[in-house]
Amino acid sequence: MKWAISRRAQQLTSSAIREILKVTERPEVISFAGGLPSPASFPVAAMEAAVARVFADNPQAALQYASTEGYLPLREFVAKRYNVGVERVLITTGSQQALDLIAKVMIDPGSPVLVETPSYLGALQAFSLFEPEFVSMPTDERGLLPDALTPELTAGARFLYALPNFQNPTGRRLPLERRQALVARAKELDLLIVEDDPYGELSYTGDHLPTLLSMNPDGVIYMGSFSKILAPGLRLGFVIAPPDLHFKLCQAKQASDLHTPSFTQRLAYETVRDGLLERHIPTIRDLYGKQCEFMLDALTRHMPAGVTWNRPEGGMFIWVELPEGLDSMKILEEAVRRNVAYVPGAPFYAGAPRKNTLRLAFVTVSQERIEQGVTILGELFREAIANAAPQVRAA
Repeated sequence: MKWAISRRAQQLTSSAIREILKVTERPEVISFAGGLPSPASFPVAAMEAAVARVFADNPQAALQYASTEGYLPLREFVAKRYNVGVERVLITTGSQQALDLIAKVMIDPGSPVLVETPSYLGALQAFSLFEPEFVSMPTDERGLLPDALTPELTAGARFLYALPNFQNPTGRRLPLERRQALVARAKELDLLIVEDDPYGELSYTGDHLPTLLSMNPDGVIYMGSFSKILAPGLRLGFVIAPPDLHFKLCQAKQASDLHTPSFTQRLAYETVRDGLLERHIPTIRDLYGKQCEFMLDALTRHMPAGVTWNRPEGGMFIWVELPEGLDSMKILEEAVRRNVAYVPGAPFYAGAPRKNTLRLAFVTVSQERIEQGVTILGELFREAIANAAPQVRAA
């Protein structure tokens, strides 16, 4: 490149998922890669009616500049839903912008930032731009291990980034007793928690566990999104933060985009103001729960010995582990040749990756294509195991 660009820009990398999605645009490819909500879950009719109301009531305001904090009725809706003061709520242009704003406000080069193992790739990308020192937190199949939060591990840490509900990529949910222990340890250590919760409403049974925010409002920045419960094309998220941090996040947003689009904020509010979410979310849970069960059944029937996976209670993902020594990134090339795609697990790790892992998304794929795709992956993994070195097969 002949142009001089910043050192920060030189460090930018493309998302592994986005690169894979370019391949999956081919209609013949069965894609378990993209973490996209099912289009069947979009409340199209309700939103169409809401658009009409927005233009009938105050079209000029919907098309005008607005305040940085966001459309007040929508902020009040969020504040009531999470039992916080409206002065803590900031509407963002998707939750990805929230990650960017938090990074701008909280991270200096070399700042320790605690993350789960593995963690959300989009967060790692957003944080990496500001050159933190990632500290990978020990986890197991139930999530974060609160006892791992020691004074030595958390010394100087700007925050702990956590996804307690149906985490992307693993689909795991942090149990109540660990939530309580995690918040207690964070209080003892004066550690800020960034709670990212885009999937919390997607429990297949409809049960809820309390947010970390509700346990410690002054020690948690909470991030939420309308992408998974309305439509991602709105690009609407929100941040609930302690007052001093809320003010700094607003300043960072002013420098970023002035405010989230007025029209989409008003459209979202008109869609949800009459209780639509209470009627609509159960249909999403039912749809995703059936899709998940179908894929789990297909995995049971088609995967070879040595391949394991979790059974998520909600969300959009299943986490798969191949025998040690196999590399899902290398296997992906052959999978794509056979017209099936998934996301390798390695990019989700801030530290040493487990290359034998991968993520399967199931909500946008028909059951017929799930059956076809899992059958192909089962054959492919069986071949990979058979062709592996003897020590790999033994493991």
